[in-house]
Amino acid sequence: MAIYKTAISKPITTGLIFVAVIVLGLFSLSRLPIDQMPEMDPPYVTVMTTYAGANASEIETNITKLVENSLNSVDGLKNITSTSKDNISVVSLEFEWGSDIDEALNDIRSFVDLLYDNLPDGVSRPMILKLNSSAMPIMVYGFTAKESYSGLDRILEDNVVNELNRVDGIGNITVSGAPERYVYIDLDPKQLDAYGLSLEQVGTAISSNNLDLASGTVKMGKEQYQMRVKGEYVESSEIADIAVALTPTGKQVFVRDLATVRDTIKDLSLDEKINRQDGARLIITKQTGANTVAIARAVKAQMQEIQKNLPPDIQTTLIRDASEEIVNAINGLTESIFYALLFVVLVVLVFLGNWRSTIIIALTIPISLVTSFIYLLLADSSLNIISLASLTVAIGMVVDDAIVVLENITKHIERGESPREAAICATNEVWTSVIATTLVLVAVFVPLTMLPGMMGIFMKELGWIVTIVVCVSTTAAITLIPMLSSKMLKEKPFFLTKEAREEAEAKKASKRITYENTIGKAFNAIEAAYANLLRWCLKHKLATLLFFAAIFIVSIIPIATGTIGMDFMKEQDNGRISVTADLQRGTRIEETLKTARHMEDDVYRILGDDVIVVSTSAGSNDDAGMSALFNSTTNNKISMTIRCTAPRNSSAKRPSSRCRKSFASASPNIPSWSPIRSTKAAAWVAAATTPSVSKSMATTSTKPPPSPPSCANV
Repeated sequence: MAIYKTAISKPITTGLIFVAVIVLGLFSLSRLPIDQMPEMDPPYVTVMTTYAGANASEIETNITKLVENSLNSVDGLKNITSTSKDNISVVSLEFEWGSDIDEALNDIRSFVDLLYDNLPDGVSRPMILKLNSSAMPIMVYGFTAKESYSGLDRILEDNVVNELNRVDGIGNITVSGAPERYVYIDLDPKQLDAYGLSLEQVGTAISSNNLDLASGTVKMGKEQYQMRVKGEYVESSEIADIAVALTPTGKQVFVRDLATVRDTIKDLSLDEKINRQDGARLIITKQTGANTVAIARAVKAQMQEIQKNLPPDIQTTLIRDASEEIVNAINGLTESIFYALLFVVLVVLVFLGNWRSTIIIALTIPISLVTSFIYLLLADSSLNIISLASLTVAIGMVVDDAIVVLENITKHIERGESPREAAICATNEVWTSVIATTLVLVAVFVPLTMLPGMMGIFMKELGWIVTIVVCVSTTAAITLIPMLSSKMLKEKPFFLTKEAREEAEAKKASKRITYENTIGKAFNAIEAAYANLLRWCLKHKLATLLFFAAIFIVSIIPIATGTIGMDFMKEQDNGRISVTADLQRGTRIEETLKTARHMEDDVYRILGDDVIVVSTSAGSNDDAGMSALFNSTTNNKISMTIRCTAPRNSSAKRPSSRCRKSFASASPNIPSWSPIRSTKAAAWVAAATTPSVSKSMATTSTKPPPSPPSCANV
């Protein structure tokens, strides 16, 4: 027995099967994480090495080149790029798509272990990082303080980081720019010469008295105890009382006789300003596969509780929230899907002119769409822009087969057949054609799932979702549609006498507003006009062919001439602006900060009330960690993030356009900007858009190497 006959013969079973599909689809929808893009695992590995106190030139010569030469022989390597900045070297390795990155990581780790002994003393062990889309920050908070600024690092670590780590799904939390407590010993060269001591002797004396070591075990009777030497400094004042040496006369020389001990915060190397106030940034990343929107909501709720326990002078500012962009994009696409569903139903109602037929067609749309959620859950994917855009593409295809089947059933009913007989006969006539049409669509979209590279990641979901949806819609068209038609459609009225028929026709004609009197007449006029147009085209074949050939040629002109540009994704205005300014190489951090303050003044002057948050970074951290991967600033480079009010529809009124215009005219308030082929300042202003790709370049500073250290820190 054919599948459509079985569906018609067993309507309850058929209905329950599709109800089960809807339940599974809705259950899958409730379990899907929400993200902006599909999870990507690009074939990139980063090797990051820090060398505190070294400038970019030393980093490039002593670290970057050695790492590059060592890793050049890694199997499957496609490209290698490096960035050398003050204190940090970043070497990025790109592999072929489809390469076994785990195997490559083992090779890289082996090469790095062999290389480490050849690196200069004081260099940290290189960090090998396998980055994916989950490693990008999803939230960035700014913390400003006044009286509590010197202890901001400890406050954030104890009261904020520890609390946020309890939020489910958070991967890593990094604090950038917070002042760190340092104990400086400022040695007096004259005193060292007078006592005949060297810098190394002082450093050895200080470090040898700052110990916490295991000292074996002590057995007393039946008990055994572990012993430790607890000699770490408790107060910084203890350092001044450390004996360094003895004079020939037997007098002890203390640290206080040779130096001044200062317990303070670390000298400025990385400056963070949030809305012109000293502060720090808290960078939050998520775990792989975690729900970005759910994490952001949980973090915001937790931050409200954390704020109550912070000192009153510490203010919290949200600099970036990736969930806002995701929610806006998802809501926009969801709204588009609902509008598409509404218009599809209205179009079907207008053309079929039967509310029963419209309901039958409308039921196939959600049944077909929810199956995509089952696929996304099984594929461990997320509800993102690509998946929702795929549903928007497929929503117009899911009704095609159903309309073909239903239209044929309606014709059989008009010929006098019962709805059950019409459903069987009509479906039997068209079901092979319906399947053939679906297979054509499958042949178009399945190859998209086989594309390599990054485009394959995006197109894979599109191909599979459209393929699954149209296949399910075809199944519904040859099973559910005949079953519903046999139950819901009415058979053509049958009259035993001529008088009964005339009475029914008179009653129908007495109604002024009917489908035949309104929309039916319009369709009749369109059919007549189309028939006349078709006759003309058949009589003038050459003119018809030339007309459509001209349309085709005109259509490809914008592409051939470059009028229509090409891009990876459409630009989006998310109300965020990034500004980067490069000053002359070798510029001191103090001079860079003066320039940054002038830039902030100009931003507030240009944008006024449109500004919500201005976060400015300059300099680099000696102890660079994960945050260094997302921070491109150096002593001569300024990075500024501006969060503005709602995006403008007119590009001329956008904050980014106003900033670009102002900075292009080289503000006279910024005298220390680096001249590039002219005396004008150079700045790059770019509105925050969908992901872009930039080329890594080695940056070499021309400032002189740092002088030998004259202090020790604890």
